[in-house]
Amino acid sequence: MTVFPLDHETDATRRAIIAAMNRLFAGTPHRSTGRLNVSQLAIEADVKRWNLTHQHTDLKDLFQQHVAKDEAKRATQARSADAYEELKAKYTDLQAHCRFLEERLKTYAAALNLLSLEHAAVTGRDAEAAKVRTLPRRRQHTG
Repeated sequence: MTVFPLDHETDATRRAIIAAMNRLFAGTPHRSTGRLNVSQLAIEADVKRWNLTHQHTDLKDLFQQHVAKDEAKRATQARSADAYEELKAKYTDLQAHCRFLEERLKTYAAALNLLSLEHAAVTGRDAEAAKVRTLPRRRQHTG
C-alpha cells in the first residue's frame, strides 16, 4: 500500500491533500466516493479542485502517477486471475477427457478378452493357447 509521509509538510492544505491521498489509496475515504481521480481527491481533502490543478500540481501529478501504477497493477492481477481460471477450466476438461479415455480403455479390454475367448472356442484351442503373445525383438544391425 502506498503511504505518503506528512513529516516535512507545514502547509495545512498540503497536509490535507496528502492525508486524503493516503486515505484514498488505503480504501478508507471519509468524504468522497473513494474513486481515484483528482476531483474525488479534492473532495476528500476538503479543498477546491483548483488548489490541486493550479497551486499544488506536484501533489496532483504524484497522485496521478500512483493511480496509474495502481491501475496497471490491478490490470495485471486481473489478467493473472483470468489466466488462472482458464487453466482451472482446462484442467477440469482434461480430467473429464482422461476419465472418458479410461472407460473406453476398459471397454476395449473387455471386448478384446471376449474376442479372444470366442476365437479360442471357434478354433478349438484352449484359452491359454489363444492369448496374444509378444514376438521376440529383432536384432538391429550395426553398420
